[in-house]
Amino acid sequence: MDAVRVALLREVLAGTEWLGATRRFAGALRGSVVTHGGGLLLLGTPEYEPWHLAAHLVDEAAWSGTPELAPTLVRHGARPTDPAHLAAGLGRIEAARRGETLLVVAPGESAPLLDHVHTARRAGVTVLALSSTADDALTAMAHETLTVPEGAGLDLDTVQHLVSAATGENGPSPRARRRFRDRLSRLAETVTAPPSTPW
Repeated sequence: MDAVRVALLREVLAGTEWLGATRRFAGALRGSVVTHGGGLLLLGTPEYEPWHLAAHLVDEAAWSGTPELAPTLVRHGARPTDPAHLAAGLGRIEAARRGETLLVVAPGESAPLLDHVHTARRAGVTVLALSSTADDALTAMAHETLTVPEGAGLDLDTVQHLVSAATGENGPSPRARRRFRDRLSRLAETVTAPPSTPW
């Protein structure tokens, strides 16, 4: 889904709870990864790997000038022969430490994920969950959740588009960053410049 379709979808959803909910969740995601300098892990279920969300977050990271948003897709069936960007297996969750963020996408049964999520949380990892079930152990373990129950009028894939788009928007614009960098650069030049010669 491109930016134009996301904009049209937002127009259709104006006045519903979804725009605010997806922006809040995206703000929590962005705040967690930017505050800690990255380390975003993205995990699905054995039956559902969130490839599409991973691709959108990589795009948002590039477009927003926020490289911390680019996730590591953790795969249940990763093999050592896979390309590097697809080779992170469940051992990556076991190795996660404080300051990293784990985004779990569970459109169905989350029981196969719980041991891994519990291990990550005990290690100090911030856990966020996008799921289709509100009252389950995954939601109880997560620091922040967004639930898309059946009959909500939206599906989990559509909500992932809204979240990824909002994640790239929640923060200072690249232009504002450039202005800060320009001021910082000018200050550094002034401080390091040789003293002016007297007339």
